[in-house]
Amino acid sequence: MKKGKEKTDFNRSVIRALDVLEQFLGDDHEISLTELSRRLRLPKNNIFRLLATLELRDYLGKDALTERYHLGFKTVELSQKAFRQRGLGRSRAVMERLVSACNETACVSIMSDYSVINLDAVQCDHNLRVMPPLGVQLPAYCTAPGKSLLAHFAEDAIVRYASTNKFEKHTPHTIVDPERWKHQLRLIAQQGYAVEMEELNEGVTSVGAPIRDYTSRVIGALSILGPSQRFPLERMERELVPLLKQGAADISARFGY
Repeated sequence: MKKGKEKTDFNRSVIRALDVLEQFLGDDHEISLTELSRRLRLPKNNIFRLLATLELRDYLGKDALTERYHLGFKTVELSQKAFRQRGLGRSRAVMERLVSACNETACVSIMSDYSVINLDAVQCDHNLRVMPPLGVQLPAYCTAPGKSLLAHFAEDAIVRYASTNKFEKHTPHTIVDPERWKHQLRLIAQQGYAVEMEELNEGVTSVGAPIRDYTSRVIGALSILGPSQRFPLERMERELVPLLKQGAADISARFGY
């Protein structure tokens, strides 16, 4: 191959199938055939064949009533495999121990494009519990793991994020004032954990703490979440936060921190 000549040994059908899957990286949980055709600028017949193939292999599913498509369970299996291969799978035992201690749901998350993605969770055994969505991008600015990660960004990155990000008000409790939000991040960085009280979903409260590797770099976050009625401030300060910080420290130790 001559220098400067681009490689062309790729499969266009595979690229288009991946383009379809990547449409679900945004806020859409379900997308119609018509919408996918519009976004990808491809005829519906072409998109339909891709969708049928992905559905056959369980990478996509289709709602029988709305006929809109959503991610299938095979994508969850792959994300879990990637999770374990990246090393964060080492956190599973710590999460299980954490849940045994407080009987609330524990979750490990990472940051991707200023969004939070939950990689794994261990459920408590209460009948009323919170099921964190896995593999879905969530706004970092109004979640406990997201805040605990953002709080350790460089100051210029935080300022840039606050000036360019649209702070959508998901609930009456969502902090949408950039200055108030930046002040909260400074407090989180000082105390080593974040608290989110019904900012993303009403009735749900969570606490989050950063996970570090051997270079002290923040690589993820551990959180505990559940119904707000079980998360009064006194319990969070007395029981949940100490357990959370110890859990995050234990996971970090497994990465050499």
